Amino acid sequence: MNYLSEMLKLPVVDVAGEKLGVVNDLGIATGEVFPHVTSLAFQGPGKTPFMISWRKYVDHIDETGVYLKAVSTDVRFSYLQPDEVLLARDILNKQIVDTQGMKVVRVNDIKLSATGENQLRLLGAEVGARGLLRSLHPACERIVTTLAKCLGRPLKEEIIAWSYMDLLDRSTRDIKLSVSHKTLDELHPADIADIIEQLDPRLRAQVFNQLDTAQAAEAIGEIDDDDLAAEVLEGMSDRDASSMLALMDPDDAAALIEELDYEKAEKLLRLMGVKEEKAIRTLLGYEEDTAGRIMTSEFVALPATATVADAIEAIRALDEDFESIYYVYTLDPAGALTGVLSLRALIVAEADARLSGLSYRDVVWVAPDLDQEDVADEMTKYNLAAIPVCDDARHILGIVTVDDALDVIAEEHEEDLQIAGVGATEGGSGEPVHVFGWFAHRQYWLLVWAVASGIVASVLGALGGAPELFIYPMCVMPVVLLAANRAVAFVKNYYLEYSEPEDGGKPYLGFFVQTAFVGLVLGAVIYLCGQLVIGAAYPDGTAASVIDELLSACFACAALVAFLSCATSVAYLAILFWRDEHDRNTSGNALSVTAMLVACALYSAASVAATLAVVA
Repeated sequence: MNYLSEMLKLPVVDVAGEKLGVVNDLGIATGEVFPHVTSLAFQGPGKTPFMISWRKYVDHIDETGVYLKAVSTDVRFSYLQPDEVLLARDILNKQIVDTQGMKVVRVNDIKLSATGENQLRLLGAEVGARGLLRSLHPACERIVTTLAKCLGRPLKEEIIAWSYMDLLDRSTRDIKLSVSHKTLDELHPADIADIIEQLDPRLRAQVFNQLDTAQAAEAIGEIDDDDLAAEVLEGMSDRDASSMLALMDPDDAAALIEELDYEKAEKLLRLMGVKEEKAIRTLLGYEEDTAGRIMTSEFVALPATATVADAIEAIRALDEDFESIYYVYTLDPAGALTGVLSLRALIVAEADARLSGLSYRDVVWVAPDLDQEDVADEMTKYNLAAIPVCDDARHILGIVTVDDALDVIAEEHEEDLQIAGVGATEGGSGEPVHVFGWFAHRQYWLLVWAVASGIVASVLGALGGAPELFIYPMCVMPVVLLAANRAVAFVKNYYLEYSEPEDGGKPYLGFFVQTAFVGLVLGAVIYLCGQLVIGAAYPDGTAASVIDELLSACFACAALVAFLSCATSVAYLAILFWRDEHDRNTSGNALSVTAMLVACALYSAASVAATLAVVA
């Protein structure tokens, strides 16, 4: 008996052979590296729960049951001790935060080890598919394991050892943490953010409450999903949330506050210090997705007449949580930007050297209303770790750092991939690595084809036609589906490569003329190819005239729908522009499926009408 699932429901039998009940749980003391089972919980007559000492009363255990070494009248019941937990109740089917693998998994079974006839130790949690199958029925595990082995993809046990686990909250016992000689508060903030993003919503607050305010501020700043970050923030008290926001980088705090409702945001801002509140309100005054919105007000700028020693002393005086320093900027007496020095230049220079003599004067800067994507492009072009944001008088308003630029690039790249119909994949190549994922992602038109063909057959039968005639519309339908799919692909590529002119006009008319012409040519090619197919299939004119007419009609319908798919694709371009202007994400796959369904519906209706007209 190596697994908890195998032990549950085993009969509990006393030394006289009397059945006392069935096993429903095991208790362990959590203090040991591989803890012994200390208690046996079983369900007696009338579903009454009982608990007894394992060491005192259990004689041995096998696949037939748990056998006691006392008669039922001599058994004395016990209670769960403060340092004990129940395996089935407190650990089985609960989430585990694996801080070694940086992922959230679920306990599907628990592995035990027999160290004697009546001794059991807990080894760890089974989090793989085998544990899930075993919990359903041991036969399920055996069958699937055998099949997987025959296919050359054996199912391995996935065990998280108890020695790498620690209870997060012993009072709630809701979550277990797998630790590789680390606790949660020792992890990198980005790793904590990944863990929080994977947890069930009801468990996130429990993990977050284990962190101090500074750690919480760093972790929430690493959460990619703004809605999720706002949700975590709203679950905190106003004072704790305000304190945490005050410790965050101003640009990250501004982005987070923007996701909250107005009253909540104002309350949190008023609870902050004056300096932090002013910095965040200043950033919120700029438009979304601009340099002003993503910049930070934390930078080092000194008069050009200052010395290297002055600069180093200014850097030393900064708070520990100050934004990362990449450069020191120099200013003229009016406060305008005149130059920039790298930290390396400061370190190798003489302490009494003037900054004006060391600084690089041809400084690259951007305006606060410049689009954030253009800011990232500028930083990439000049290989900058930070770029100053200045007003018309070259007064520094803030700086955009490389981490913010990378976030912008990643965000824009993800949006482009989504519009192109490519999702995040395990392999990172843009294609799902699993065969079923690949089919669902790329070959869904086959499902549309099959379902639509069945509908066409049903409609033909309902309208008095011969249902078997659906074979002719069915044979031509893939041409329509693929034409619609490629039309949308052209729209997506056009949109991704489009550079908006300065006047802000949209190229709808020119795009319509272009795609309508392509659709006209495509429709003509489809119809002519159809005639070639009919001629090749029946070179001697042996086909019945009705078959000839049916195929010709179906190809004509396909040619018409292909033309309409191309000509109306400008509507999808307009949708992409509109959603972009309103800052809404668009799924390229959703556009493709929509276009395919519309084309399928048009073709099905037209081909059914044409078939009925031919056979009438």
